[in-house]
Amino acid sequence: MKLKDVAWRAMSAFDLPDVEKIAAQVHPSFFEEPAVLAEKQQLYRNGAYMLEIGERPSGYVLSHPWAARSIPALNALLVRLPPDADTYYIHDLALLPVARRVGAASHIVEAFAKHARAQGFATMSLVAVNHSQGFWERHGFAVEEIPGMEERLLGYEAAAKFMVKRLS
Repeated sequence: MKLKDVAWRAMSAFDLPDVEKIAAQVHPSFFEEPAVLAEKQQLYRNGAYMLEIGERPSGYVLSHPWAARSIPALNALLVRLPPDADTYYIHDLALLPVARRVGAASHIVEAFAKHARAQGFATMSLVAVNHSQGFWERHGFAVEEIPGMEERLLGYEAAAKFMVKRLS
């Protein structure tokens, strides 16, 4: 990373108020209840990280195993992870402006790709929002059209794209 004192660390329940603040600032159009954010952190702790710059919360990521060719509804509890999960899903990567363009996002995406491979997943998937498609394409993700998914994507935004990265 390009800045000093930039580090990803495991997210804990104590971080959730900061996650809520960052989410409100970075994704105001994609509100998720605090309980929804907390559940994602609790269901898959290996996929929940906080970004700190100088020990100040500057971003977060929530990710987890999921069923390929599907997406979880926005602002909905998952209840449990699918027992037949066959993709590694990045639910939310949110960085405050101070944390952008320092390499932090690329670093965590690469780390998750290694994690997903180690867990035996052949793909990673996500929904690109907020004009982030280009970022994800630079990291090997490609838009995948799935019949019938358009309505679920509209639950995010009209320009949302389902994207997949092959890990083989």
